[in-house]
Amino acid sequence: MTGIVIVTHCKLGDALIEAAEFILGSRPDGVISISIDIKDNPTDLLEKISKGIKEVNQNQGILILTDMFGGTPSNLSYSFLEEGRIEVLSGVNLPILIKALRVRDEMGLSDIASTLEEFGKKSISLASGILKGQKRS
Repeated sequence: MTGIVIVTHCKLGDALIEAAEFILGSRPDGVISISIDIKDNPTDLLEKISKGIKEVNQNQGILILTDMFGGTPSNLSYSFLEEGRIEVLSGVNLPILIKALRVRDEMGLSDIASTLEEFGKKSISLASGILKGQKRS
């Protein structure tokens, strides 16, 4: 199973895991959240991420999900990139996390990352555009 480390500002990752647990009916194994406080020492933050990686590592690769490209959580996580072993995907949301939890036993790390990137782009919808098409005269 691919391990998942969610690295986000504040406690967003904790909330995503809690919501996934609610939807899936049980707490997912092999997933951990690392909360980043930009007031903390960067070396300490890197150590927190490193410990998280070790905690979920089952030698099937590690997927790091971060909240936004260019933010501190993402910038710190990029230092762990290792082709074929650790991948970083920015822009995590609840649909992406649930999809990751469902496909991580079915494919390799690079395929998971590519699938999630494409899925994430399609998981955002503008309700007025969808509902407008459903209105009848």
